[in-house]
Amino acid sequence: MTERKAALGLTPSQTVGPFYAYALTPRAYGGSELANERIATDGVSGERITIRGHVLDGDGEPVPDAMIEVWQADADGHHNAGGNAGFTGFGRAETSPEGFFHFETVRPGAVEGLTGTRQAPHLAVSVFARGLLLRLVTRIYFSDDPANASDAVLALVPHERRETLIAQRGPDGVFHFDIRLQGEGETVFFDV
Repeated sequence: MTERKAALGLTPSQTVGPFYAYALTPRAYGGSELANERIATDGVSGERITIRGHVLDGDGEPVPDAMIEVWQADADGHHNAGGNAGFTGFGRAETSPEGFFHFETVRPGAVEGLTGTRQAPHLAVSVFARGLLLRLVTRIYFSDDPANASDAVLALVPHERRETLIAQRGPDGVFHFDIRLQGEGETVFFDV
């Protein structure tokens, strides 16, 4: 067996994509989706928000074929929002040729952490892109939320890098959140 392995040699690592797009974000290929950018329909209670951003590589260039998945609690802080018709708690978006993505949802409520403490409202984010061996995991917090100051997960991040996890509300009311895969201003990613 060992001789056979040696004869076959090493093979390159498999990467995350871009094969995922055909099955997971099939809209560009004429297919229908399990999930998309709209996490909450108009009838769902809570503050309606839009999050817009770009996925950028280490040179600051847009990543045109990344996929972003987000999970969130509803406005009352419940992940399992049974009976909350129109709220999925899950969204998926592919980036445009300019690396752009967006999500339409309601602002999440604070959720209970593992130790029973309340976590600041946030979205859990997974990033899939070509060249990545595994998905990248991060969070989106909101710039105007005072609960950020006491969030245990955010407190683990060095102060000078926390801004990479915080969406900034623009004058139009839209939250802006860029994901930088590496280089200056690299988004903080968590080892989960």
